[in-house]
Amino acid sequence: MIRIVTIRRPTGLLGGVLALLALGLNLIFGVIDVVWIAYADIVMCGMYVIYFLYVEYGVPLPLAFLIAIASIAALGVVVHLLIIAPVLNSAPINQLLATGGLLFFLQSFATLLFGTDFRNIGVRLPILEIATLYISFARLIAFGVGLVGAILLYLFLKRTYIGTAIRAIAQDRDIVGLMGVDQRRIYLVTSAIGGALAGLAACLLSLQYDVHPHIGNTFGPVIFMICVLGGLGNMIGGFIASFIISQIIAIGGYYSNTELSYVLAFTFFIVLMFVRPRGIFAR
Repeated sequence: MIRIVTIRRPTGLLGGVLALLALGLNLIFGVIDVVWIAYADIVMCGMYVIYFLYVEYGVPLPLAFLIAIASIAALGVVVHLLIIAPVLNSAPINQLLATGGLLFFLQSFATLLFGTDFRNIGVRLPILEIATLYISFARLIAFGVGLVGAILLYLFLKRTYIGTAIRAIAQDRDIVGLMGVDQRRIYLVTSAIGGALAGLAACLLSLQYDVHPHIGNTFGPVIFMICVLGGLGNMIGGFIASFIISQIIAIGGYYSNTELSYVLAFTFFIVLMFVRPRGIFAR
């Protein structure tokens, strides 16, 4: 028998959300060759957009989600134009300092504007109870959205001209430039897609977590661990690694507590780095 019960707050960082963020970050790195250290904090911006639109201004939640996705996609373009483009040909340490500086700026600016209060949109999601098995709607939604997002991104990269150009630049940007492809335009499109994926992840996270200026610190390190584990720039590897890590965290949390589950995940990551320094799925 299946019955629906309501819980106050779903727990666990969902594999679908991790997959979306890993896809976005790997796409940006694979094409632009710059790691966005502040990627998780861009997600935080999306969560604030959803909170204020839905809670403070009464915008319907689906519309608030769409506005947040579009806003964070636009923010991705702005980040590229103002932060990434000026250091694109600089040394990696300069790129790291630029994106790391953006991280601290976003956290500090959010603290200045909104304080350190934890804000929740107040949406309570039910769970399914099937015999002794409990399945959260949030997990199902996140898994489904992550899978659909990955398929749509794959089709976009495989079936469209811009997608083909993105893949070509990721493989050899020098030759693509000689073929007349507008690299600047491709970089902007890639940044917008990466931002949109971050906005979509913000929609899913806002259903489960309170938003505050340092929410990015909660899952940001896990996202980078997943990207390195799957092979930086390898979107398929990152997608698979996200579900591997999420299962380790879920199993550890089931038998012990959340803190220990993250310790297990990072221990697994460190051990594998000795075996496969470039990632499990690195070419």
